[in-house]
Order: sequence, then structure tokens, then C-alpha cells
Amino acid sequence: MNQINNLNNKHSVIRGATTSSSNTKSDIEVAVKELIDELIKRNKISGEQILSITFTVTRDLDACFPASIARKYNHLKDVAFLDCQQMYVPNDIEHCIRLMAVVIMPLNASPNHPYLKEASRLRPDRC
Repeated sequence: MNQINNLNNKHSVIRGATTSSSNTKSDIEVAVKELIDELIKRNKISGEQILSITFTVTRDLDACFPASIARKYNHLKDVAFLDCQQMYVPNDIEHCIRLMAVVIMPLNASPNHPYLKEASRLRPDRC
């Protein structure tokens, strides 16, 4: 039986966030790749175990779509992606990229939510 689709696994939702140094494609790319790497490393999963990722970005990030970066990275071409703009809240963290990933994990595993850089202020309990 396929290791991913067996009775010892469950669907889990993992949240995470990071910040980009600026509103450039290259800086957003660095931030997205780092966030995906941390998601995979901290949760001991492979790209095949990621079913979908929804990205949101603050309105000051419009140089590119995070999903277009992620889709070409780390064997994630079969993952369902969606990009959205985060609702505006005054004094929110600038250049913030958030994600919500639906993944397949072992039943006994607990999700580890990566909050990086300035985004660590969003959830200091999860850093």
C-alpha cells in the first residue's frame, strides 16, 4: 500500500508566515522558498504529502504570485495552490506572506507551524 494513503496517516492543516525584505520578485522568491523549506523540514514531510497551499500576502506585495514560485520549487508541481490578498489592518506586519497548507501526516504527528522573520510576532507561541 502507498505509504501516503494508508490508515496510519491523517490530513492536517499547517499555518505559517514569513516576511519578504522588499516588494521584488527575487526577495519574495527567497522568502517563499525559505518558508516552504521550513514547512517541510519542521514537519518531516515530503512534497508529495502536501495536498494544497493557500498563500495570502499583505497589500504591499504585488511583484509576483507566491504560488508561481512554489509551484516550480521542491517538486510541488502537483500541489493545488491559491494566492489571495490578506485583508488590510492598520499597523500590520509589512511584506508579510502567510500560508495554510493541507498535508498528509502520520496519525501520531503534531503540526509544527513555521513563523519566520518579522512574522514570528504573529504567533510567538509557535516559533
